[in-house]
Amino acid sequence: MTIGLELVGVRASFGPIEVLHGVSARFPAGAIVALLGRNGAGKSTLLRVLAGTMPLESGSVRWDGRDVSGWSAFDRAARGLTLVPDEGNVFGALSVRDNLRVFAGDGSTDAALVAFPELDPLLDQRAATLSGGERQMLALSRAVLRPGRVVLLDEVSRGLSPAVVPRLSEAIRKLADPARVVVIVEQYLHDVLQLADVVYVLRRGEIAFAGEPAELAGTTDPILD
Repeated sequence: MTIGLELVGVRASFGPIEVLHGVSARFPAGAIVALLGRNGAGKSTLLRVLAGTMPLESGSVRWDGRDVSGWSAFDRAARGLTLVPDEGNVFGALSVRDNLRVFAGDGSTDAALVAFPELDPLLDQRAATLSGGERQMLALSRAVLRPGRVVLLDEVSRGLSPAVVPRLSEAIRKLADPARVVVIVEQYLHDVLQLADVVYVLRRGEIAFAGEPAELAGTTDPILD
């Protein structure tokens, strides 16, 4: 597989606290890559570094072999990077319909309603009034409608009912493309291992495991708690 994104010796901090300690990882195009680990392990920070919303202390981010560490989040988004963060991921003052229109750009919003039909009766409702699960479905519509060449999904199943999770999984599978990098942070080990081609486990800001999901199937290793 071609390496689409790569972290090389990345260190990143929140104030005086270093969160990522020299992380190196490769994210192949055409694969779904899962990031696992305990809360506070650095998973969301790693996504933000890839997206350019959090600066590096040292190391580099490479995209298609090019060092993009100095690119802003806007530049990366303009060149095809889609981030669905775990918070602040919808426009609360806009209706569901208008959120979908923003996400779709000049395209149709139909694919989002096919993936998440629960949104259909909520189209005229303000996004700020949605439940957590409804808001998450709306946020994930961004990736469904206009995925770009890199898709970063943070805690994608948070707040979703068990009935919705299979459709979410199917929507993520459809994102897989030979020219696209898909990286997901997920809290449910079993579900994400069914989706992923490559798995990284973070522990205390360092890579504790890198390999195929089959190597983790049935594990009770505490680093995955």
